[in-house]
Amino acid sequence: MHNAITQDHAAFLRGEHDFQADIGILANSDLVGTILETVMLATNMRFAAVARVTSDRWVACRTVDEVNFGLAEGDEIEIESTFCQSVRETSNKVLFNDAATDELYRGHPIAAQFGIVSYASIPIHRSDGSFFGTLCAIDTEPRDVKQPRAVSMLEMFANIIGRSLETEERLETQERVVQQERELTRIQEEFVAVLGHDLRNPVAALDAGFRHLDKEPLTDKALKLLPLMRSSLRRMNDLIDNMMLHAKARLGGGIRISATPDAPLASAVTQIVEEIRAAFPEQEISLELSFDQPVSCDAPRIAQAISNLLSNAVRHGTPGAPIQVEGLIGEGELEIRVRNQGKAIPENLRQGLFHPFERGDQALGEGLGLGLFIASSIAIAHNGEIDVECDSGITTFIFRIPMLISAA
Repeated sequence: MHNAITQDHAAFLRGEHDFQADIGILANSDLVGTILETVMLATNMRFAAVARVTSDRWVACRTVDEVNFGLAEGDEIEIESTFCQSVRETSNKVLFNDAATDELYRGHPIAAQFGIVSYASIPIHRSDGSFFGTLCAIDTEPRDVKQPRAVSMLEMFANIIGRSLETEERLETQERVVQQERELTRIQEEFVAVLGHDLRNPVAALDAGFRHLDKEPLTDKALKLLPLMRSSLRRMNDLIDNMMLHAKARLGGGIRISATPDAPLASAVTQIVEEIRAAFPEQEISLELSFDQPVSCDAPRIAQAISNLLSNAVRHGTPGAPIQVEGLIGEGELEIRVRNQGKAIPENLRQGLFHPFERGDQALGEGLGLGLFIASSIAIAHNGEIDVECDSGITTFIFRIPMLISAA
């Protein structure tokens, strides 16, 4: 066999090829590799390939070479030096067992130039009928490739390759879309994190202004407006905290806690309740904590979870009805219950209650729908959970964690 293909006609390309997508799909396909090996076994041919064929290009996309043609993925042959130009133009296969005796191809210059004795080239079409390339088998010795069984097998394999191309292309397209969506999500989360960070300064300035107003004489109207403004400021702080924690959790792979032994949980929860009482002075909130032994936990994070549960109770509960916060330790676990009066949560909403950006239909005011999700995430980070119970007009959220946890 002459090496004229590689020496005179094959272009050894370096780097990215303009048909790299087609080459990548076929070169990495286990199915195509198996098909080429099967073609060689069934026909006794010692070279098999799938080629991308255009009006002026012949590009090897996948080869199995046992006769040292020297053609590998990405190598090219001048289209005029192949039989595949005829296959592309006519969509008819080219087959001969022996170039020396075949009535049609006897003495053909291409066969003589490259020492081709037996040859098969089958068109590969996509399901829409468009031409892709060819399935080729070549040998330097006579082989019986024109027998009906061999021809049927080659046609079947060419059809399978054509269909698999579309499947792989669809998968690659879907993967690119998913990757783009992930990148967009990452950018959005980074934006939210920056936005939350930058909002802290103006909110802090408002808080400082309210503290200054507390020291000034105010009109009766101002005395009524100030608590409402503080309530709005409290909601803004809640939203910022939730935005920041959600973005940080997403970008950093989840909410992380720093558990400390004998954590000051009671004081942290008490402080949260006092802050919400100050923000919503018209709302009655009772607090009863009975932590009679040391608790290993991340107290600030749990306080944030309880803050979200309390804010949820204020927004969803019956206006003016009392809200109860109870904490206790029993049977190896810690429980903090937040109880409010109001309409029961519909069963169809309970399944997604702790998902991000979910909001109940009865919420007062606008929110991001992150509060319950973050509260649940904090419980999960402590190896715990949050349950919800609705009974006789009372809704109770139960924050529950085991007494012995390890820092995450």
